[in-house]
Amino acid sequence: QLVESGGGLVQPGGSLRLSCTTSGTATRQYHMGWYRQVPGKQRELVAKITRGFSVNYGDSVKDRFTISRDNAKNAVYLRMNNLEPDDTAVYYCNAQNVIGINYWGQGTQVTVSS
Repeated sequence: QLVESGGGLVQPGGSLRLSCTTSGTATRQYHMGWYRQVPGKQRELVAKITRGFSVNYGDSVKDRFTISRDNAKNAVYLRMNNLEPDDTAVYYCNAQNVIGINYWGQGTQVTVSS
């Protein structure tokens, strides 16, 4: 089970940190990632961190967002800086196992608005 937290309302230019923790399983077994979705659009990759700590980001968030993981805490984080209104979405935590099966959290809303 994946549980996200840290979403909310923030002004443009502000920052948020999302957290995702796993219960009942160790995150070290999974590639972990964050995706986001707005109504009427496909879910898109925000950031991904592999079991080996390699990272990649969606083009729209490079240089603003940072993904990290702490396997000792069974957690993955997304630090979001310089937020823009277009970052408004539901953010989902993702865990992918070694055979490609995906698991998803329930999502957390991020709203960037003045």
